[in-house]
Amino acid sequence: MDLVVPLKPPRDGKSRLRGALTSPGDDVHHAELVLALALDTLTAATAAPGVRRVLVVAADPEAIESVKSLSVEIVAEPGAGGLNAAYQYGESVLRAGDPNVIVGALQADLPALRAVDLGAAIALAGGRRAFSPDRQGTGTTFLISAPGLPLDPLFGVGSAGRHANSGALTLDARLSLRSDVDTADDLLEARLLGVGEHTKAILDRHCSPL
Repeated sequence: MDLVVPLKPPRDGKSRLRGALTSPGDDVHHAELVLALALDTLTAATAAPGVRRVLVVAADPEAIESVKSLSVEIVAEPGAGGLNAAYQYGESVLRAGDPNVIVGALQADLPALRAVDLGAAIALAGGRRAFSPDRQGTGTTFLISAPGLPLDPLFGVGSAGRHANSGALTLDARLSLRSDVDTADDLLEARLLGVGEHTKAILDRHCSPL
C-alpha cells in the first residue's frame, strides 16, 4: 500500500493550535510545533507494516526541508485546490506507476501514531475502501482505497459521516491513529498517549511537565 500525506507550510498550518504552548513565542515556535507533528507522523508511517511508499504532497517543498531526512518522496502541490485535491493529486502520481495499487490518505497531525497501529488498520481494511474516524468520531484521520479503485477523499468538517455514507467501511482503529491534533486539548490528549521524539522535544522546551 502507498500513502499520500499533504503538508502545508508549517507557518500556515494548524491555526487553531496557535498559543497551545505555555510560552507561545512567535510564529517560529508555532511552525516548529506543526513540523514536529508531521515528522512524528511520517516517521511512524514509513515504519508501518504494509506501507511501501509514502508520498508527501507539499504546498511549499522548501518549507519542509527536514522531512527529506525521512524515507519519503516529496512532490509539489500543483495548485491551491485544498486538502482533497492534494490527496487526489498524490493518488494520481502513485497510480501512474502502479494502476492497481491500494492508496491511503493520512493526515499529517498524528504525533502519537504507532507504526503497528497503522499496520493493523491496513490489515483490518482487508482490501476494502475504509476509514478511521478521529477521536471525536466526526473527522477522518485515515482513508484507504480498494485495490485499483478511486480513493474518493471527502475530508473536511464532518468527513466521518461523508466517508461512511459513501460506502467506506468504518475501521475500529486504535487510539494512536485516531488522535489528530487540531487544538490545545487535542495536543494534551496526544501527549498523554505518548508523542514521538520530535513533538516531545518541542513540548519539553515550551510546556510544563504533565
